[in-house]
Amino acid sequence: MNRKIIKQSIEKGYNYTDYRKYLKNVVAEKPSEEIDNDPLLGYTVLNNKRMDRLDKTLKLSDETKSSIENLAKPFTFLVISEGWCGDTAQIVPILDKIAIYSSKIDLKIVFRDENEALMDQFLTNGSRSIPKVILVDQENKVINSWGPRPSTATKMVLDYKEKHGVVDAEFKKDLQIWYNKDKGNTTQLDIINLLKAS
Repeated sequence: MNRKIIKQSIEKGYNYTDYRKYLKNVVAEKPSEEIDNDPLLGYTVLNNKRMDRLDKTLKLSDETKSSIENLAKPFTFLVISEGWCGDTAQIVPILDKIAIYSSKIDLKIVFRDENEALMDQFLTNGSRSIPKVILVDQENKVINSWGPRPSTATKMVLDYKEKHGVVDAEFKKDLQIWYNKDKGNTTQLDIINLLKAS
């Protein structure tokens, strides 16, 4: 992986607060009829609400706290995202809570469609699936990556695709229900395992 691309991506990446402000401004500046006629803007509105809720309700598990307290060295979570992505809305608030809790983790978020050279280094089965979490050390070396969704949700997607051929609106609704019931626990466990493996 090109360390120059990683370094540039981190430098221009948003922190979580600025990322949220940016997404809220995107939809605030649009007339309601434009939002109604643009599915991606509509999803961004919905995802802003999801992230608002998660920011208020999400709790880190004791296991997550214990694991990140024992980090030997600092890392950056470089996250490839888009405001319209439902998986991103469920995952990025968790990453923010982890970064707030640990002084050894810095969170930087970049947008997929503005960072194709970066995204194309982290494809999932040839697809530009997001979010993608790239674990980077202080020398801008990629240590590991994770995504686009937690392990249980990934299995759900694969099983549904095998049975139905595609992921449809009905499944996406079921996936969001799963995220709500899971309360971020699987994502936290996956991220802990990512850090332990690194």
